[in-house]
Amino acid sequence: MREETGSTEKSGVSPVEARLPAPRRRFLPLPARRHHRGFLRLLGPGLITGASDDDPSGIATYSQVGAQFGFGLCWVMLFSTPIMAAIQEISARIGLVTGNGIAGNIRIHYSPWLLRPIVALLLVANIINLGADLGAMGEAVRLLVGGSARLYVVAFAGLCAWLEIFSRYERYVAILKWSTLALFAYVATALAVPVPWLQLAWATLLPHVAAGRDYIVALIAVLGTTISPYCFFWQASQEAENERARPDARPLVAAPERAAAEIRRMRIDTYIGMGFSNLISWFIIVTAAATLHAHGITEIATSAQAAAALRPIAGPLTFLTFAAGIVGTGLLAVPVLAGSAAYAFGEALGWHVGLSRMPRQAKAFYGTIALATVIGVVINLTRIDPIKALFWSAVINGIVAVPLMITMMIMTMQPKVMRQFTLPRALWIIGWLSTLAMTATVVAMVWTSLG
Repeated sequence: MREETGSTEKSGVSPVEARLPAPRRRFLPLPARRHHRGFLRLLGPGLITGASDDDPSGIATYSQVGAQFGFGLCWVMLFSTPIMAAIQEISARIGLVTGNGIAGNIRIHYSPWLLRPIVALLLVANIINLGADLGAMGEAVRLLVGGSARLYVVAFAGLCAWLEIFSRYERYVAILKWSTLALFAYVATALAVPVPWLQLAWATLLPHVAAGRDYIVALIAVLGTTISPYCFFWQASQEAENERARPDARPLVAAPERAAAEIRRMRIDTYIGMGFSNLISWFIIVTAAATLHAHGITEIATSAQAAAALRPIAGPLTFLTFAAGIVGTGLLAVPVLAGSAAYAFGEALGWHVGLSRMPRQAKAFYGTIALATVIGVVINLTRIDPIKALFWSAVINGIVAVPLMITMMIMTMQPKVMRQFTLPRALWIIGWLSTLAMTATVVAMVWTSLG
């Protein structure tokens, strides 16, 4: 049974949070210093965000890239890591400094005409991704034990929604953190197959960009999968959530004396999370390249198809590990997709939001999580082509990412939003380079689609 604790409203929070009643929080308060001792205690929103980026849909993309081009695109995971880490740190800073997520800050400081289309497109893309991930999980279990994939989809959706809505906040965060261990399945699969490690090292450290539309499309797919708008919203909102949930914590605009320690903690968490995410993506590409590509299999449509193709090539143990990893990553990604949609939608409309609130205090927020999950199930029960749906999801994510990243870069350099915590020069430079790289990716995506 959850324990409910009251709290008083903290001073110095943003106008949106100042109008909201203090939540009866779904956590058991712990001494703040003890709660954050130890290296593992530093990991949270960054680790969970990074791990959720390797969702079953992402696994399908990386598997296809490895099957089609071998080790030819392994370098992308190395060189995209600092770009990904920088934009996620910028997202995290927004939540940590202001006490609100990205949508909440846009709502306070900018025009609703900027916010509404971004949130609307994010909702569509997240729900499509969520449905595809549920479908991949159901198909993976069907491959493992037989039965009905649709029945498994319903079961996984119910489990994910129930845990996200009814679990005590501190316990739920712990569940998400432990779920990241599922990604090590892809380290195990890569180590279980024969890999020409010297050739792989050269391919990773020395980029080789090939000509041709297929290569450009694959490069766009990898970058679009790696840099995802839902990750921006989730990490910013979770940093703000942690500030609301801890009895001793306040946003940095209200407690600047805590800035050095909190920013250090956030940066360690974010850079480890993004590095871990891209390392796992690299291992997935390596596995597909060393097995599927090496045996002439160059077309993979879904992560479950990649797992099935591994069985006759790499053996039943590798197949089992790969398929089980799909289920584990899906259990992490589905609630993050639903949760980021609910945070963005709720903040945009000024609702009471937050996983630390009791369900009856944030009915619309939790209702959005439930509805998004239900629609994801419905996608799997219709004749909608999941491959085409994912393609359009990638297009929508690209359309959302560019104006969103530009807005974030402008926002984080304005003292009216960030006070004295505007971006340091180095992060500002990398952030704009990341934005330019994503803009180029979207332009290339449109060009290849029209071609």
